[in-house]
Amino acid sequence: MIKQSLSQFSRSLRVAGVCAAAVLSLQGCVGLVVGGAVAGALSTADRRTFGAQTEDKSIVVKGELKLSKVLNDNAHVNVNSFNRHVLLTGEVPDQQTKDKAENELKAVEGVESVINEIQIAGVSNLTARSNDALITTKVKTSFLDTKDLYANSYKVVTEAGVVYLMGRVTQREGNHAADVASSVNGVRKVVKVFEYMTEEELKALLVQPVSAEKSEKAQ
Repeated sequence: MIKQSLSQFSRSLRVAGVCAAAVLSLQGCVGLVVGGAVAGALSTADRRTFGAQTEDKSIVVKGELKLSKVLNDNAHVNVNSFNRHVLLTGEVPDQQTKDKAENELKAVEGVESVINEIQIAGVSNLTARSNDALITTKVKTSFLDTKDLYANSYKVVTEAGVVYLMGRVTQREGNHAADVASSVNGVRKVVKVFEYMTEEELKALLVQPVSAEKSEKAQ
């Protein structure tokens, strides 16, 4: 019965991942994914506190709003946040614009660090972005199909065929996930943007996960 339940849950997650990626390619997906029942299941497996997850969503919204006011149509920048660490990807025309985007995100309340992976290049087209969304879906599915990976502990971002991996993981987990992602068809390169924990910290988290309330009070 347990194996059957796990199998059904795994299949549900695969479907959720595919749906999320499809919506991503059409923009405006956050409300749809977070609003569903799947969000509750994903939330419980996330190694961030509930407060950090909520703040990450707020950081992305605030960051995108700020960038929309200062960047022109010749710039395309994606904002992702995991545990208050922001990853910027996309394309801008020059170094000045790249620096401006980074400074705008550093000024957002709650941001602890900014990893600026923006490329100085022409803006990507819809075909390229759709291909990136497909790669992201394939990487997530590969994680779900890999027994010893906690798939929901990873955030996958793809830009121009380059896969960026975010999450709270051990060195061992990070290297394993990078190996799996690099084997996916279409992936040009894998960049690890992890927040590392020790094996002891992981064991403690798996045995007795820290509640959001206790963790937030400790801060």
